[in-house]
Amino acid sequence: MSGLEIRELECFLVLAEELHFGRAGERLYVSQSRVSQLCRSLESRIGARLVDRTSRRVRLTPLGERFLAGLRPAYDALSATVEEARTDAREVGGRLRIGFQGTADARLMRTIAAFQEAHPGCVTEIVEIPFADPFGAVRRGEVDTAIVLLPVAEPDLVLGPLFSRQRQTVAVSKRHPFASRTSVTAAEIAQIPLIPAAPPAPAYWREAHAPALTPGPPVRTLQEGLTLVAAGRGAMLLCRPTADYHGRRDVVFVPVDGVPDSVLGMVRHRDGETARVRAFGHALDAADRGVPEPA
Repeated sequence: MSGLEIRELECFLVLAEELHFGRAGERLYVSQSRVSQLCRSLESRIGARLVDRTSRRVRLTPLGERFLAGLRPAYDALSATVEEARTDAREVGGRLRIGFQGTADARLMRTIAAFQEAHPGCVTEIVEIPFADPFGAVRRGEVDTAIVLLPVAEPDLVLGPLFSRQRQTVAVSKRHPFASRTSVTAAEIAQIPLIPAAPPAPAYWREAHAPALTPGPPVRTLQEGLTLVAAGRGAMLLCRPTADYHGRRDVVFVPVDGVPDSVLGMVRHRDGETARVRAFGHALDAADRGVPEPA
């Protein structure tokens, strides 16, 4: 691939269709000699002839035929990708409704700001979605996309970029024995009541965020859960940024060893892909990799 020139490939594709240097030059808006030069340059890179030239006809060599069969779909895919990016740049306007669970943390807000700067024609709306219903707002069309806690195993939803991998903490009442600890283990928190989300959150999702032998009372909102924690009715697993954002004097957040990190992901409905949603996904992916989003 070193030094490969897209113009040489385009010239070969046109020549393979026309089988005539003059007509190929007309389509490419170059001279016949330029077509010949580009073709020879490509053959030099490959190390073999792709085209047989005589005074009467032009035809592909057997290698040229095989090269054409592999090049055409790859070139079409590349062209489609470029055109999709151009379309996104032209069409990212209107309104994008973004749902979030629990906390729109600093990283998410910076991403939204970067997206807004790159696409000033698109107005963003930020909507809090219930802790106990991570996927409902997307399904009902109340938001175009949502930032939710993993896991996501919904056949009608598409999981986009993953980001914000964070160590988990357990929220306990300041009177709880764990409150004075610098950390606890996964085995220890499995022995205490953990407050789960209530339905309609799927069972697999509720169990992932409250893996306890004895579940606590289910809740619909994060604030409801923290209130029960403060009252000593159970504990909650929360990522570090959420713990920092919702800090309160009657609740202590203790790091947990041995549990999977908390991870956020962008979801959309399988039928809900738009230029705005794609562009926001690119912004999230760029933010997670620490690179600027292309304007």
